[in-house]
Amino acid sequence: MRIALFGYGKMGKMLEQIAVSRGHSIVAKIDVGTKAIDFNKMDVAIDFSTPDAAYGNIKSCFENSVPVISGTTGWLSKFDDAIAQCTENNGAFIYASNFSLGVNIFFELNKQLAKMMAGLKDYSIAMEEIHHTQKLDAPSGTAITLAEGIIENSEYTNWKMENNQENTIPITAKRIGKTPGTHTISYDSAVDSIEIKHTAHGREGFALGAIIAAEWLVDKTGVFTMKDVLNLS
Repeated sequence: MRIALFGYGKMGKMLEQIAVSRGHSIVAKIDVGTKAIDFNKMDVAIDFSTPDAAYGNIKSCFENSVPVISGTTGWLSKFDDAIAQCTENNGAFIYASNFSLGVNIFFELNKQLAKMMAGLKDYSIAMEEIHHTQKLDAPSGTAITLAEGIIENSEYTNWKMENNQENTIPITAKRIGKTPGTHTISYDSAVDSIEIKHTAHGREGFALGAIIAAEWLVDKTGVFTMKDVLNLS
């Protein structure tokens, strides 16, 4: 499979390493300042660029019939436009706030726990996410996805950073050293606490999941999620 990397920072280099180890070839490394892009060489594009560049990259790929895996966060105000571009061009698209296989299982665990806790009014919820100091957006896209999963399955209606409003999930975002990503959801009452937590040990899990998603997406048409890739019902 011929893969183009949009964004060639630390994640791009990890994607390259894992792609090559799985028998794929990297045919383009597109970063700030890249001008000439040959879309004809690409079987699939993987975008881990920047919030400002992501939508333009995705749109260009769809216009050139290249399937897209997008792991960039912070650009989702244009997400509906990207979906429209995909549909208009009969493209193929997977966006995930986190491609880690473990995190996507964690997403489903979070939803199930939210359902179970929905009727227990004595428990208050809180979420904390910790990432490296170079992460540009806060809260993380993963934290937002977790919050949305809770909202879909409970009486909570919103999330906000550092808040104590009723029916609103408080999210604390910390940027510490080189932390790859830690997400904790806690339910606290006067008598006990329940906590679920996912801790990434490095970037490898994110990159591996993105490559697996790319392998799955080639030759398909439509908009998909990691639930489709992992067959999580």
